[in-house]
Amino acid sequence: MIIGVEDVLAGAGKPPLGPPRRHTVVKRDRRSPWNRPRDRVIAAVIAVIAVAAGVTVWANSESRATVSQTADPGPALPEAATAVPAQLSELWQAPSAAAPVPIAEGNAAVTANGGELDGRDPLTGQVRWRYSRDLPLCTAAEGWARAVALYRNDGVNGETGCSEVVALDPGTGHRMAQRTGSAPLGTGLVSDGAYVTAFGTTLLNTWRDDLVETAEYGKVPALVNPDKQPRVGCTYGSIAMASSRVGVVERCPNDPGDRITVFRAAPKESDSPQVSFSEILPGYHARMVAMSGDYVAVAMPDQKQLVLYGPDGAELSAYPLDLPASDLDHDPAGGVPATSSTAANVYWFTGSKLMAFARDTLTPKWTLSSALGPGVLFDHQLVVPIQGGLAVLNEEDGSTIRTIGVDRHGYTGPVRLAALGPVLLEQRGATLAALR
Repeated sequence: MIIGVEDVLAGAGKPPLGPPRRHTVVKRDRRSPWNRPRDRVIAAVIAVIAVAAGVTVWANSESRATVSQTADPGPALPEAATAVPAQLSELWQAPSAAAPVPIAEGNAAVTANGGELDGRDPLTGQVRWRYSRDLPLCTAAEGWARAVALYRNDGVNGETGCSEVVALDPGTGHRMAQRTGSAPLGTGLVSDGAYVTAFGTTLLNTWRDDLVETAEYGKVPALVNPDKQPRVGCTYGSIAMASSRVGVVERCPNDPGDRITVFRAAPKESDSPQVSFSEILPGYHARMVAMSGDYVAVAMPDQKQLVLYGPDGAELSAYPLDLPASDLDHDPAGGVPATSSTAANVYWFTGSKLMAFARDTLTPKWTLSSALGPGVLFDHQLVVPIQGGLAVLNEEDGSTIRTIGVDRHGYTGPVRLAALGPVLLEQRGATLAALR
């Protein structure tokens, strides 16, 4: 007799009653690794760091630091008169310390001051559009019928320079192009209409209208191919441009005199200059005066001569230069000579006098004493700033047609001019004034 044993097979041979029973397998969900309190804290910290980083990037980005208030184009200006009026009155004035020459294009005048560019109505001075950065302006000028401005910031080599470049539509303030470059502090801008070059004492940068760099000349930062630059130990005194060429006065340690070099504004490779010619000058302290077509004019103070060079660097002629020593005892501000041009002549302000050269050959034509700057065409006549007002001159011989008194409120320094329809703009140091 078996006691306490259960027959587990009892009934095993009996068929099941009804249809077969389905068995459901229940799976347990795997526990999330982020369900623990510690994991949730870590996730929250990561999220906070990501948000903080995004805010920091945005707060320090160019977009955050830029104010751009654009506008529709302003109304057309009245047509210019057939002759300069006998009297001109001041319409308005505004600070514009960063623009050495008035920026005037179409129907807008642009002032550049602090970190801001303002597009103004030439007749009223009212601000139509505004472009502002939290960086100071280095300089601003007209190029490609746009307002071109350089802002001070760290450049591509980490050194402080005028590295932020922007081109704005002067009528609307819309940004047309922008780039980060390597222009140095103290730079000046010069243009031949097709290209703009930023001058530096050791580096020249040339751009086309979309601000793509077409040429570098001199001590290039982060130089990759050191053999492409012809001379990297030189300094530069002054610059001019014409016909897609750049001319510069170089001062190199081993040269027996200053050097005049002309190179293409758009060579095949931007970091490989295409030099048209480079010639040693007959002395030191040379100053670039002007370029026009294939001709270059250079002032030699020690020899008291104006020397003209042809397209291959050959000296064509030399003319006596009767100027006060103070006119040529230093390089021009920003390396750019104070010049202007019309269809007939090129005008150079020496610092005390105005010299006129034939546009085609740069041959000297006449000189006006006691000028304050180069002339411009206004109401179809040549107008030149002088002490106490303006002189209306005959372009052919420099004879005075008449003078017009202008109250400059005690300012007696150099004056640069630009014309917009019936409005004459005067850049008086750090102030832009409009006359009509």
